[in-house]
Amino acid sequence: MSEVNLYKGFEVELFTGSFNSHIGISAEIEKKFSNFVKEPDNRNVEYITKPEIDYKLLYERLITPRKDLRKWLKNKGLTIIPSSTLCFRHDTKFQRSEIDNVYHQFIQDNYGISIATSSVHINIGIDDLDKLFAAIRLIRAEAALYLSISASSPFLNNKITENHSQRWIQFPKTPSKVPFFVNHSSYIDWIEENISNKNMQNIRHFWSSIRPNGPQRPLILDRLELRICDFVHDINLLLGITAMLELRILNLFENINSLDPLTASIFSIDELSEICDQNEINAAKDSLNAELIRWQDGKKIICREWIQNLLSDLTSTAKKFNMKHLLQPIHSVLEEGNQSMKWINQYEKGLSIEQIMRSTIDDMIKNEDVSI
Repeated sequence: MSEVNLYKGFEVELFTGSFNSHIGISAEIEKKFSNFVKEPDNRNVEYITKPEIDYKLLYERLITPRKDLRKWLKNKGLTIIPSSTLCFRHDTKFQRSEIDNVYHQFIQDNYGISIATSSVHINIGIDDLDKLFAAIRLIRAEAALYLSISASSPFLNNKITENHSQRWIQFPKTPSKVPFFVNHSSYIDWIEENISNKNMQNIRHFWSSIRPNGPQRPLILDRLELRICDFVHDINLLLGITAMLELRILNLFENINSLDPLTASIFSIDELSEICDQNEINAAKDSLNAELIRWQDGKKIICREWIQNLLSDLTSTAKKFNMKHLLQPIHSVLEEGNQSMKWINQYEKGLSIEQIMRSTIDDMIKNEDVSI
């Protein structure tokens, strides 16, 4: 692969349980596996991958921890549940993973079980700050597309919801209003102000569709973190989403003036924030069928069509970096529907949520030994 490909890393949240209930053992998992960490609610656990450039290495980084965890869970009669929300009937009380953690206490008191969701955070390495913030602006403007491809949470508490991503509907975005950052210093000022006025408890308490990340936030940053995606159990699809994201960023770097929303949109940055927030909600409700507003010119477009257009725009860049094959799973989603759409279709045909999850878990297990 070309040396100008970017580093990619993942934070993957999972639900554990049986085939019909959510059972929280994240504290046990953290003790057993050095690469897993607890989430505030004990039914969630997370693993973080080492950044890599090559997609075959990324596949191994993603699949190996999951296989190791599944083997250990199987001995306990448990499994990994692929939904991004608590899909089975469950206790609506918050289940603390760490009783003495002050931050967890704050989360429980202020948000409760609404934060009990699973997702995949995709990190793309960008160490040039001007390029980093241009990428954050562009990907935020198109974040609804990535959510729509990944949507996997139409169920909650053993009922079907009206949303394809119930996770993104219920998750408490914090602070509630996030601007388009024009540069690094504007981001620093905004972070310091929001921590000072208690809109944020700390630097970690910035829960939005996308954010800058790095070893010493807000001062030292080296990556973009896309946080909007639901949990994607199909790793080839997750790598396809990642490839689309990376290609869009590489495409931006070659066309800054025409792709940076600061210079390429008819809207002010305040208007852009409102448009993108509404696009995210629309995508959470209807995913690929959602009507969205283009950030460039304000024209309305169906999400599926926007993604098709974007893939077409990325064709030459994908060929240049020998990445076109990685995008095939996204084409399949556009033709066959995303995970939520498939599950909703199965539910409408009479399958129970328990039957749907059991079938998907079987598919996950079958595919865990298949590499790209």
